[in-house]
Amino acid sequence: MSTDSKDSKWIPEILYEDAEDGGLSSHIPFIQVPAEEEMPKMLFVFESRETGEFEPGPSGEDLPVTELDLYQYANMNYLKTKMSWIEYDNLRYSLGLESIKTAAVKGSKISSNIRVALGEEDPRDALSNKDGSIDSQSELREELKEILNNMDKPK
Repeated sequence: MSTDSKDSKWIPEILYEDAEDGGLSSHIPFIQVPAEEEMPKMLFVFESRETGEFEPGPSGEDLPVTELDLYQYANMNYLKTKMSWIEYDNLRYSLGLESIKTAAVKGSKISSNIRVALGEEDPRDALSNKDGSIDSQSELREELKEILNNMDKPK
């Protein structure tokens, strides 16, 4: 949080964009950070799961029994500044991610394809088109749709 985090009363809130078309965040939650604060280095999140059992409530009604498990989520940008590149890549591998260099190349390809699909870049300059494998903007749009659809699917 802020440099005086022990004095801060700000509590990060996880938000979801309410848009039919996916909006900017495309179903990825976000945290609105006040100007005087920093993105948290770590978040603690409870998983709440019903057990299938019930117990009597205050008025005798059946209330589901819920188990809570605490999870920690670390800010990868913060970890990247505190680890060697080998440690950071090992962490990425342990999370099922590719090395940072491989991910950067793939990210550049996706960004280039998006720019081409939006007409902001000549398709001949796109990273994925150097071999001539994509002939038209409509093919690029289809490839972009497929990439974006696959991003929403769990791995």
